[in-house]
Amino acid sequence: MANPFVYINSPNQSGLVYDMIEVTPSDGTDNVGAGNIAIGLYIEAGGSVTFLNKDDNERTVIVPDYHTLTCSVKRVKSTGTTATGIHALVV
Repeated sequence: MANPFVYINSPNQSGLVYDMIEVTPSDGTDNVGAGNIAIGLYIEAGGSVTFLNKDDNERTVIVPDYHTLTCSVKRVKSTGTTATGIHALVV
């Protein structure tokens, strides 16, 4: 599925997450699934997470273990990311 934030009427009216995709952080490649923009991340082991949102704005946040980060994400970067067990939440 493409970017779920493009349209006002989301194709997933229930708001449920369709799938979780394991993420390998990368500085140069979008990595939340082919053609996807994730609606958030689930992080198993806390630390810093550096990511690009749907508009290519870079953000860094510190999260605890077993945290759900709710924000559009197109790439989790390796530089600045210390958290592990990262999964993209896609609709």
